[in-house]
Amino acid sequence: MSEQQPPPPGWSAPPPGPPTQPWAAQPGPVGQVGQPAPYVPAPQLSAHKPGAIPLRPLGLGDMYDAAFKIIRFNPRATVGSAVLVAAVAMAIPVLVTALLGAVLDLSLTGDLATASPSDEPLAVTGEDVAGIAGVFGSLALGSVLQGIGLILVGGMIAHVVAAAAIGHQLSLGQAWAATRGKRWRLIGLTFLLGLATTVLITLYVLSWVLVAVTASGWQGPLVYGLVSVPAFIAVMLWFWVRVYYLPVPALMLEPIGVFAAIARGNRLTRRAFWRTFGIGLLTFVIAQVAGSMLSMPVSLLSQGVILGVPGEAGVYLLVVGQALASVITAAFVAPFTTSVATLQYVDLRMRKEAFDVVLMERAGLTRS
Repeated sequence: MSEQQPPPPGWSAPPPGPPTQPWAAQPGPVGQVGQPAPYVPAPQLSAHKPGAIPLRPLGLGDMYDAAFKIIRFNPRATVGSAVLVAAVAMAIPVLVTALLGAVLDLSLTGDLATASPSDEPLAVTGEDVAGIAGVFGSLALGSVLQGIGLILVGGMIAHVVAAAAIGHQLSLGQAWAATRGKRWRLIGLTFLLGLATTVLITLYVLSWVLVAVTASGWQGPLVYGLVSVPAFIAVMLWFWVRVYYLPVPALMLEPIGVFAAIARGNRLTRRAFWRTFGIGLLTFVIAQVAGSMLSMPVSLLSQGVILGVPGEAGVYLLVVGQALASVITAAFVAPFTTSVATLQYVDLRMRKEAFDVVLMERAGLTRS
């Protein structure tokens, strides 16, 4: 055996404790493989992920995985809030139908089932019209109120996602309290975006009316359609991504107003149009398909009931089924789509503004 060589001048023993980078192999003599790294507990290895997302630019899988985790670990503030709002809103048509059934004749199929071909044509009375109008009008009112309520739910979920990014969990009450001071702004933002969408669609319809009135043949409308339809679709998609998609999380998570939130969303999606559009469109399709599949059995059953149960009972069961299907759809679609949109907002800020450093400071991973 060779005699052990003394240490070189200036050499000192390493300090006790784990190395600075425990995940790296320890250096050895030149030409030899380093020693294997010692075991390090999982929390040290995942220090860059204090919550539902890794604090780095996110991929599609990261967003979807985080969205389901956020819904799973915050069920009351996500699914619970959506179900509560949808159930309260859709209780209106159920109650209105029950009330109308007590005072009016709501039978839609009873007389038709008992009538024979030789009978006189069935007369539609004012009572029939009032009953049908009341039923479908109450369904429309419930849908509008549900949409307004889900706007506030979206604001709550934005705070839930932001908290989950740094490992915090919000209850339903905490998420609602976090929207204080921004609720009317959120409703105003949604109204403004909806008004802008309506104006764009109305202008395009009016252009078609003008072409139809001034054209002398079918060639003009055909050419106009071939040119304008793709252009209109492109404009609406641009409007959806650059103007409509990200202002809500920007408004809820930053100290800005309605117009500043719209400008903020436009700046964040600059040079990120196709990525934002692709993820947003895929999320919308997945949410709508999943929501339809979940609510389809209830919806089909309620529509079939009207043929088998005559009189007010059939109408009432139809309305109850449609209301229940709407609640089921809202319970999945609203939390998932809003979570992914907020995660895209966080991802774009990490890519463009080093927002991951801010989140690490909030999570206590770095010194402020």
